[in-house]
Amino acid sequence: MSATRYRRFLKLCEEWPRDETKKNRDLGTFLRQRVAAAFREGENTQIPDPEKCDQAYESLARINANTYKQRFPRVRDTSFTGVTAEECKLLWSGSVQQSEDEKKSLWKTLTERFSSKPSEEVPEKTPEK
Repeated sequence: MSATRYRRFLKLCEEWPRDETKKNRDLGTFLRQRVAAAFREGENTQIPDPEKCDQAYESLARINANTYKQRFPRVRDTSFTGVTAEECKLLWSGSVQQSEDEKKSLWKTLTERFSSKPSEEVPEKTPEK
């Protein structure tokens, strides 16, 4: 029975599209790696929880077939920001060069933003008598 599951996952991996613009962030590549790790011995792999494996396959197959996109069509092609899907894809693809501010680490950005201000802007406390 695990041979059938293995073949189904292999077929799903073949059908799943790869997005070459998303380096190290592509869902198709991640799926292929996970299937390879889960089925190390190929068709001879013993699956500890077959029901969970079947549920995972069915969920991935529904995503790949755009089941929910067809069941719940979008009214508009834009989001609340007015950005189209193509523009979002371009932004998330990584092909757009990041500005210097975006290249800073989160820690550096926060420390710059919340660093203490010059002493003349901060009122001094008067000693209580």
